[in-house]
Amino acid sequence: MRKSLLLIAFSALLAFAADDPWVKLKEIKSGTELRVFKRGSAQPLLVKMDEATDERLVIVNKTEQTSIAREEIDRVDARPSNKRPVTRESKASGGETPGSSGLSSSLSIGGKPDFETVYRRPATPPKK
Repeated sequence: MRKSLLLIAFSALLAFAADDPWVKLKEIKSGTELRVFKRGSAQPLLVKMDEATDERLVIVNKTEQTSIAREEIDRVDARPSNKRPVTRESKASGGETPGSSGLSSSLSIGGKPDFETVYRRPATPPKK
């Protein structure tokens, strides 16, 4: 009986965590680029992730560390921390005079990946 009650409680806890979009934000690594949309602000903040607690998001803006209350945040987008793709290309060509040849190589580094939404404030139910 006790085991079944624990199993039910654990399942309910997992279901609650799966429904809470803030959990995904808390899993983001420190140093990840974020775009934070605050309530009432026209422009998002472009910052780095420090940590997220149950009540606050701690960010680093240039050299200043600040925190934003969860209630003040409408949306958070994160840039995936995947490495930029690097493409290397080498070409060999015959020279213009006999016995000479040329070699050219190029290196191109891809752009940063786009931001992805990781948190969006849940819609509040209409008041009755």
